[in-house]
Amino acid sequence: MRAVIWIVEGSWERCVDRAAELLPADAEVTLLHVSPSDVEEMAAHPGPGLLGRHHHPPPGPTVRQVSQAEAQSLLQSAQRRLDRPAELVSRRGRIEREVIEACEGSDLLVLARDGEPRREPKSLGPRSRFVVDHAGCAVLLVWAQDPPGAESMRWPPHLR
Repeated sequence: MRAVIWIVEGSWERCVDRAAELLPADAEVTLLHVSPSDVEEMAAHPGPGLLGRHHHPPPGPTVRQVSQAEAQSLLQSAQRRLDRPAELVSRRGRIEREVIEACEGSDLLVLARDGEPRREPKSLGPRSRFVVDHAGCAVLLVWAQDPPGAESMRWPPHLR
């Protein structure tokens, strides 16, 4: 079995814990983090400078360098928590596309709900919804926090 665990800030711990509980010991595990490229592109092109002067980037690490360092740190923390061998993959680009491509040939994708903490379709954000709808493998969807009770549901009129 090949499994991909999508590591996202704020929810990765639950994904790793659930995967550790459910995956067989011989599963090939990939821990995946995707950094959006649009933030980096916007930071690289801030627009014209004051009174037509050219913009010079500030000294220090670039947005890409900081992003790469943070992604590696997050992936290493996830691997320590998983406590088993795993391939660490850091990608950059359109998040939905990168996750779908990283799952090619896998049997399972583990990801966390990232929307509103209620039992309803909005419990998935647009990126996660796209990935769930288009992944070419089975999907294990976990709650990033304790699941809300049934009282959080907004029942459609025909089920009330």
